[in-house]
Amino acid sequence: MKIPFTKMHGAGNDFIVIDGRSGGLPRDLEAWDRHVCDRRRAVGADGVLILEPSQTADFRMRYFNADGGEVEMCGNGARCISRFAVALGIPGPDISFETPAGRIRAHVFPDRVRIHLGDGQGYAPARPLEGFAGPPVASLNTGVPHAVLFVDDLERTPVVEWGRAIRNHPASPPRGTNADFVRVLGRSRIAVPTYERGVEDETLACGTGVTAAAAVAVLEGRCEAPVDVETHSGTTLRVDFRRGESGEVKDLTLDGPAVVAFEGEMEWQDGRQVHV
Repeated sequence: MKIPFTKMHGAGNDFIVIDGRSGGLPRDLEAWDRHVCDRRRAVGADGVLILEPSQTADFRMRYFNADGGEVEMCGNGARCISRFAVALGIPGPDISFETPAGRIRAHVFPDRVRIHLGDGQGYAPARPLEGFAGPPVASLNTGVPHAVLFVDDLERTPVVEWGRAIRNHPASPPRGTNADFVRVLGRSRIAVPTYERGVEDETLACGTGVTAAAAVAVLEGRCEAPVDVETHSGTTLRVDFRRGESGEVKDLTLDGPAVVAFEGEMEWQDGRQVHV
């Protein structure tokens, strides 16, 4: 079995991207995903994006984290698969696609991609978390759940330790949450590292995470939209939204680069990668 793929990244958040419209993928996608995302034994990535046919949009996006689990949404992945789709010949620059979190719209610019994520859901203001020694925790769902914490010094913040504690806390959603650590740099600028569930580590960037962090920073009066977000990779992403009549988060957008690193072909035999 030979599987063509494109390696892409959005602000260092990297993906194996595959055109799955004609099938030809292993039956056990979760086990296959865990193998190909292994950075020591295979291509390596934070996750796998699969573009599939859709009868109601330009295509359907499926996303598998590096642990093999399929999740509802990935912001940087959505930007990458948008550029990938246009490169495949899906008419752009404006496209729309299905995800388990709902329909996403995108505009593919020559140097960046902007996605429209819809509305944020379930905002809860910052509050102490029982049994957690860190700062108060706010939450917002931007396609997947995020916990948001404000800190004064990112260098001294134990992102992985605290992130893992929050991800597995009894107060978190049943499948866990991502955790975003925010340092406010100015009225419209923040820096954010994220602990991602499914990767179970800090990633160089998280699209839904920076979106949640920026929105919560505005909701709690720490920033004004639009917000420029410095990611751990050094790339800056821009988040914007509007407030609804009751103060809710409406029409979230995420804007930034989506880059092709390389293209290749995986050769598989007996369920294992034997050549790239």
